[in-house]
Amino acid sequence: MAHLPKLDLGLPSYDSLFSTEEERQEANSEKVMTISIDKITDFKEHPFHVTMDEDMAKLIDSIKENDMLMPALVRPKKDGSYEMISGHRRKFALSQLGRKEMNAIIRDLDDDQATILMVDSNIQRENIYPSERGYAYKMRLEAMKHQGKRIEEIPDDELGIEYKTTSGQVGQKLSNAVSRDLLAQQLGESSKQIQRFIRLTYLIEPLQEMVDGRHENEIKIAFNPAVELSYLTESEQYDLANAIVENQRTPSLAQCQEFKRLSHDGELTTEFIEDTLSEEKPNQREKLSFQMKEIDKYFPKDFTPGKKKDLMIHLLENWAKKRSREQER
Repeated sequence: MAHLPKLDLGLPSYDSLFSTEEERQEANSEKVMTISIDKITDFKEHPFHVTMDEDMAKLIDSIKENDMLMPALVRPKKDGSYEMISGHRRKFALSQLGRKEMNAIIRDLDDDQATILMVDSNIQRENIYPSERGYAYKMRLEAMKHQGKRIEEIPDDELGIEYKTTSGQVGQKLSNAVSRDLLAQQLGESSKQIQRFIRLTYLIEPLQEMVDGRHENEIKIAFNPAVELSYLTESEQYDLANAIVENQRTPSLAQCQEFKRLSHDGELTTEFIEDTLSEEKPNQREKLSFQMKEIDKYFPKDFTPGKKKDLMIHLLENWAKKRSREQER
C-alpha cells in the first residue's frame, strides 16, 4: 500500500496536545531563582560606586532583619555566569552578611537594553555623586543611540564624544540634540543640565573626587566651576589638582572660566595656575560660625542678640588684657 505524503496542516504537535496553556506560559515566563553570588559579575563599567557608607549600613540592617525583599535583575552570559543589571548594593550587603546566594530574576537582554535598565534602576536614588550621574547619563544616551537598524558614526562636537547614531524603524536619523531632549523628557531633567553632567566625565579622577565631595583631603569643588574645568587638557587638570591640594584652595567660577579660555588658546601654564591658586579668595578666608542655641544657656533669657554680642566682645577684651599682662611678667 502506497504511503501518502505527510501533510503539514498547521495543527498543534502531539506533545503540545498534552500540555496545558498554563504550562506553556510558565515555560516562557521569567522566574525568580536563587543564584550563587560568586556567579554574578558587576555590570561592565558600572558607573555607581558601591561603598560602605551610612546608607549601606542601613541596607545591611534591613536585610538582616527582613531578608532581601526585592530580587536582583541579572542577564545570562555565555560562560554560564550572570551579569548584574540591578542589585549591586544588595549583592554587596549580602556579602557583608556572609551570604553566599541571592534571589534574582534572569532576563535575556542585549547590551543597550541592559544599559538602559541598569541606569534607570539607579538614577532615581537620592544619594548619587555628580560624576556618577554624568557617567550614567552618558551610558544611557549612547545606548539610546545604538538602538535601531542603521548605525552611522557621527561626532558630537559639543560634547567631544563620538556616538553611534541610529535610525528608528522609519529610517529617521536620531541626532545628538534630539537624543538629549528625549532623555531629558524621560528623566525629568533639562537637556542642558544633562549635557553639563556629562561634561564631568572628562575630569580626571582627583577632580571628580573633589566635585563629588569624596576627596581624601575633604576638598570640595562646586558643580559649575567643575564643568568649566572639564575643558582643560588632562595635563592641565593634573597641574590644577596638585595646586589645589598644595594650597588647600579651590578656584572660583570666574577663575575656572579664565583657565578654560587660556587652555583653549594654548596659553594656560603651570605657573599661572599656581599663582592663581595662591591668591586668597574672600570667600575662602577662615571663618568662625556657630548657632545661637549653642551659647544661649550662658545668657539671661531677656538678653537680646545685640546685648549678647556686646557682652561677648567685652569679655574677650578683658581676656585679651589679662593675657597681655601675664605675658609681660
